[in-house]
Amino acid sequence: MAAEPFEVTVTEAEIADLRERLRRTRWPEPEPVDDWSQGVPLAYARELCRSWAEDYDFGFAERVNAFPQYRDVVDGLGIHFLHVRSPEPGAFPLVLTHGWPGSVLEFLGVLGPLTDPRAHGGDPADAFHVVAPSLPGYGWSDKPSTTGWGVTRTARAWDALMVSLGYHRYGAQGGDWGSAVSGALGTVAPERVAAVHVNLGSVAVGTFADPTPAELANLAAAQEFQRTGRGYSAIQATRPQTLGYALTDSPAGQAAWIAEKFWAWTDNDGHPEDAVSRQTILDEVSVYWFTASATSSARLYWESFAAFRDEVTAPSGLSVYPRDITRPSRREAEQRFTDLRWFEELPRGGHFAALEQPESLVEQIRGFFRLFR
Repeated sequence: MAAEPFEVTVTEAEIADLRERLRRTRWPEPEPVDDWSQGVPLAYARELCRSWAEDYDFGFAERVNAFPQYRDVVDGLGIHFLHVRSPEPGAFPLVLTHGWPGSVLEFLGVLGPLTDPRAHGGDPADAFHVVAPSLPGYGWSDKPSTTGWGVTRTARAWDALMVSLGYHRYGAQGGDWGSAVSGALGTVAPERVAAVHVNLGSVAVGTFADPTPAELANLAAAQEFQRTGRGYSAIQATRPQTLGYALTDSPAGQAAWIAEKFWAWTDNDGHPEDAVSRQTILDEVSVYWFTASATSSARLYWESFAAFRDEVTAPSGLSVYPRDITRPSRREAEQRFTDLRWFEELPRGGHFAALEQPESLVEQIRGFFRLFR
């Protein structure tokens, strides 16, 4: 394999098309409730889209282009990835994997501290060489034209990519789909994957006869998510193509589909922008819009949704953020992570840890991988 340098580009014509589509949006009537219980409120959806068209700087391309990035063909598919090498000679290789509705932009705020801790007030002994690929069908990776690109095949591709870059022993880290891919890496390449750290531990809850108060609270949260929060995944796991027609054609629809998750899954006080900035939300929405990846990204649910519960046998660590989708106890986590070496419950943060609590996530990653350098 021969990786080629890559830069993200967005043309003025593409921006003009977006603005025209937003101007012509046919809006639904307002919700008959005074909260988010039926989804994104009309007033916020309109304001977010107005801001996207009128105020947003469309600078997500420049923000990601500030870091070295490449494309390579792996297992027949073009894969986009950031590759940020540390100036420290003893840095440990680490592959970071994002999820949905995220992208490699999630990691831009942690790449500096991870690769160059000396320059960010840290210990140079904690340095990493970081590789952050875009999942197949996401961002600037190619869209698979055949079935089969699920979690296991993606993990094998990541291992081939790491070997091609000269990394024959490395760690894996991720949240959301990144947690599933990272766990699978420990299975498909146990001779090379030293350890796996995740910030989403999707496990079976409510399985003990003597639940603690915290486990009861987590069970109640899981049941509420099942009742009110699983609709998006049911659609993406069963009818991604049908959903894609709406989201690929309507930027307002794509924005609402993603922004709702920044309300539901972040540690906020009732509004998504309590947890992350509007620019951050629009950066992520823009990645999906300008790469037309609503459909191809949703297909990963169709391919592999059950993989979130696959057993993880590699030495592993779990950092639990209090507003994540699932928040297992240690003994619940140990049912899936059979060699759990690190378990910490953090005081603040949600599903998008690298965006919401970058300093905390960096410290969790550093602390865990000190055990395996």
